[in-house]
Amino acid sequence: MIDTQNAFSGFSVRDVAEARRFYEDVLGLETSEDHGMLELHVGGGRPVLVYPKGDAHEAASFTVLNLPVADVEAAVDELAGRGVAFEHYEGMTDERGINRQGGPLIAWFKDPSGNVLSIISGLEEARTA
Repeated sequence: MIDTQNAFSGFSVRDVAEARRFYEDVLGLETSEDHGMLELHVGGGRPVLVYPKGDAHEAASFTVLNLPVADVEAAVDELAGRGVAFEHYEGMTDERGINRQGGPLIAWFKDPSGNVLSIISGLEEARTA
């Protein structure tokens, strides 16, 4: 019935070429293109599909991709140096955009199409707590 072994997720962007530059050059992810769509090669062997919607694209207001890092503070510094602006949520994030309210450290930012992404550390510890 449903092939759960090959399931994958995806989200839209305004422009695939712009997205590819961001995901490769800024975030350092491996990507490929197939039939005008971008594939992000993250863990687990299944790519995340990034598909073009042009002017019809509406940015996701929720986190579409969480990227684990060993050190959120170091990753914030590195990505900020590459031009990434971190989101600030009143009462939740500090001046650098890092959530320190308990659980894993996490910082949110947007891709060029306005989709919300995060860098996160300590997720395994939070899952087992």
